[in-house]
Amino acid sequence: MRVEFILRLRCAGSGESSKKMRRPSKNGGRSSATPTQKSITTPGSKGSQSSPLHKAHRTRPAHFPTVADGFKSIIIFLTVCTRQRKPLLANDETARLIVEAWHAANFWSVGRYVIMPDHIHLFGAPNTFPPQLLKKWIAYWRNHVTRGWPHRTQVPIWQREFWDRQLRRSESYTEKWQYVVNNPVRHGYVRRAEDWPYKGELNVLEWHDP
Repeated sequence: MRVEFILRLRCAGSGESSKKMRRPSKNGGRSSATPTQKSITTPGSKGSQSSPLHKAHRTRPAHFPTVADGFKSIIIFLTVCTRQRKPLLANDETARLIVEAWHAANFWSVGRYVIMPDHIHLFGAPNTFPPQLLKKWIAYWRNHVTRGWPHRTQVPIWQREFWDRQLRRSESYTEKWQYVVNNPVRHGYVRRAEDWPYKGELNVLEWHDP
C-alpha cells in the first residue's frame, strides 16, 4: 500500500521573487509559501504524487496579514503540521481534544476541516472586527491541545510554522475542500473520502461579496 504525505500548498525552491509571491494566486487567494514536498513510499509503491494546487516556492512561509475588503468574506485556508511529521493526530482522543480547542479559541471560527495523522487542513474565519491575528489564534488553540495532551513524552507536538492562504473567490472554498477531503484516499487510508472519520464542519462559512 502506498502512503504519501502531500500536504503542501506549494513546494520549496522555485527561486521566484518575493515580489511575485505577493500577487494573488490564480487559485483565488494570497498565500504563504509552503514547505518542501515530501512523500513516504512503502515497498512496491510507484512513487510520489504532487498536488495539482501547489507550485514550488521558498521553504519558510511568508505570512501575510489578513486583508479586509469591504464586506467581502474573510476565509483562510490553513495547514498545521506536527513536529517532525509524527503521526499523532488521527485518533479519537486527539481529534476530540483538537475540536475542543477550536471551540475554546472562539475569536476565529473553524469551518470544514480534515485531521490527518501528521497535519491538519482547515478553513477559518475571524469572529471579531477587526480580526485578531491569525498567528495568535493558532498559538492559542495549539497551546490548548498541548496542555491537555495525555502523552507528555510526545511534547512538543507542533511544527513551529504553519501555511495559510486567504481565499479571494467563493469557488476557492469548494475547490480546495474537494482536494483536501480526498487526502485520506490519496494516502491510502480509506477507499472513499466519506469513510475517513476525522473530518467535519464546525461552522458554515458563507461567502459574501460587497
